[in-house]
Amino acid sequence: MSSRSVSLTSTFLLLAAGGVAACDNGDEYQDEGFYCADANGVVVDEDYCDDDDNNGGGGGGFFIWHSSGYRSGYPVGSRLPAGGSKFAYNDKAARSSFGLPSSGRISNGTVKTSVVGKGGSGTSGKSSSRSGG
Repeated sequence: MSSRSVSLTSTFLLLAAGGVAACDNGDEYQDEGFYCADANGVVVDEDYCDDDDNNGGGGGGFFIWHSSGYRSGYPVGSRLPAGGSKFAYNDKAARSSFGLPSSGRISNGTVKTSVVGKGGSGTSGKSSSRSGG
């Protein structure tokens, strides 16, 4: 009986390890939706997040919000669903890390597929917004 118990326990552990590995692989690549919004997550015209535009862009009060839960179609003036993250619209490093152009306009509702490295590395976009640029 003890060998049967060991066999079942080993099988369970292998199945559990495989399930965790499958979940980890799925989290490595995600689709992310991107929007130009204010600090409260209210969608604004994407021109406010265009740092290449001669009309001055949006200054310091606008961000690029992103989440794997954002879909396209949230209109200007609507609040984005909770759970998203943001970075300064002119943070070139954060833009590039998500596969976005390092400058210029990003259309609201843009979805990037296979975004890599969402884990704990997303803080660089938030901390660089304190530089006051």
